[in-house]
Amino acid sequence: MLPFSRFEARTILKLSGPIVLAQLTQTLMYFVDTVMAGRVSATDMAAIAVASGLWLPVVLTMQGLLLALTPIVAQYYGSKQTKPISHYTLQALYLAFIMAALLFVLMLFADIPLSRLNMDPLLREKTLDYLFYVSFGLFPAAGYMVMRNLFEGLGNTKASMWIAFVGILVNVPANYIFIYGKLGMPAMGGAGCGVATSLVFVAMFIAMLVYGYTSRSTRPYRHWPEKLWLSLKDQWQIIRIGTPIAFSIFFEVTLFACIPLVIVHLGPIAVAGHQVAHNYSAIVFMLPLSLGLATTIRVGHLVGEQNLMELKKAISTAIVLSVAMSLLTVIFTLLFRKYVAALYSPDPAVIALASSLLILAAIYQFSDAVQVVAACALRGMKITTPVFFITLISYWPIGFGLGAVLGLTNWLVEPMGPHGFWTGIIVGLTCAAIALAMVLRKQINRMEHEFKTGATA
Repeated sequence: MLPFSRFEARTILKLSGPIVLAQLTQTLMYFVDTVMAGRVSATDMAAIAVASGLWLPVVLTMQGLLLALTPIVAQYYGSKQTKPISHYTLQALYLAFIMAALLFVLMLFADIPLSRLNMDPLLREKTLDYLFYVSFGLFPAAGYMVMRNLFEGLGNTKASMWIAFVGILVNVPANYIFIYGKLGMPAMGGAGCGVATSLVFVAMFIAMLVYGYTSRSTRPYRHWPEKLWLSLKDQWQIIRIGTPIAFSIFFEVTLFACIPLVIVHLGPIAVAGHQVAHNYSAIVFMLPLSLGLATTIRVGHLVGEQNLMELKKAISTAIVLSVAMSLLTVIFTLLFRKYVAALYSPDPAVIALASSLLILAAIYQFSDAVQVVAACALRGMKITTPVFFITLISYWPIGFGLGAVLGLTNWLVEPMGPHGFWTGIIVGLTCAAIALAMVLRKQINRMEHEFKTGATA
């Protein structure tokens, strides 16, 4: 029986609440882009969908690398050290803008992969226009991510929530102006979403800076670091911690992105049914993910305080909360899966397939909740390399590999189509949850031994 602490439950839920709202707001922005572009034409809406396949991995990779700042700040915050926090924030900003510049140059060559796809010329043109305009948002996005990770490392998760609201307030009118050509601007269609998204990132970065300058939570850190120049040693620490996080996110994003490509020959019903289950799963995943991000912050603080007893309570409480939350999600999904599927499509065949896939999506909620909390707890300890290897093996050779065997071949059973891939995902996530829980337990035991020997010495 895992120990459960009401105090830790309140602390983690208080941290995770604003993160959930921030995540939902960001999802709403993408929804608004799709709907407003879709009112121009199906081609404009399709251009955003295709462009997102290139844009999202780029942004999420950069975000994953910069997430290293959160546990670094959290541990220094827990140990009540202020000087290293401003120093590492500046180093993260240097790294963020360097990475943004590299990715900006990479985005200029987006026509190379798109030229290899059998696309309608107009669709390709609109996709490239969107990518060109949105690529300018990489620089303010990089700054925003650094500032958000700083605030979350300090335990101030409300900042990202309020700034996300600023983003949606800018997103809607900016889309209206640039998509439909208002206030003297040309009507750019779907490409106007790229301009609007860049402006959203500018607004959010500026809002973060203003919030940081006026917030009481950042008052102890509003000073210039002693060393203003770029430190390769500290840059490497951020890269060393952040690179496994970035690749772990990349593995998960590409796993779900590749499934439609390999089942496309099964027909549009199979792809649409999978997409419904995937989109719904992505939405409900925000709950355990936000709980996991809050766990990273709390674990980082307690590691900095060297409070092992409370650390163990926090981790076990987070796991109990995530499993309980998953139970509610599972019950809701099983009871209302047909209604959920009907929200996405009126086609009876799509509803029937999606409803059956949602049963499998409900099953893996438990494994998904445990693995994300365990991975985030390890991240709070600055342990990220094992997570990289576990997610790589669990998602691809096990999850996708088994899914391909079950879905497309008769090696084990008759081809199951999309159901085979979702069965593979369940097995892969379960393996990840077990392996990450074992690594987490081993790390806690090691810390306990170090604290005891240190106290004895």
